[in-house]
Amino acid sequence: MKELDPLLHSQLRLAVMSILMNVDEADFVYIKEKTESTAGNLSVQLDKLSSAGYIDVEKGFAGKRTRTVCRVTPKGRQAFEGYVNALKEYLNL
Repeated sequence: MKELDPLLHSQLRLAVMSILMNVDEADFVYIKEKTESTAGNLSVQLDKLSSAGYIDVEKGFAGKRTRTVCRVTPKGRQAFEGYVNALKEYLNL
């Protein structure tokens, strides 16, 4: 059986990737609201996903406010699909 990707096996990181797999991009506030996480915890998890090359994080401004936008990368899409397939194997689906 395939091993589950430990980076995606975290509840919050899996939730973030699940959100990003279904949209072109999502900003920090949207992801924070959808995952019901704290800003600090979400920031740490986004950094981990970004460091692994699973997501791109773009920081900028919208007016005078900072805006952080996240997008899944091709590597992240492949990793997520591999994770889902491995889960299906474990569940005999």
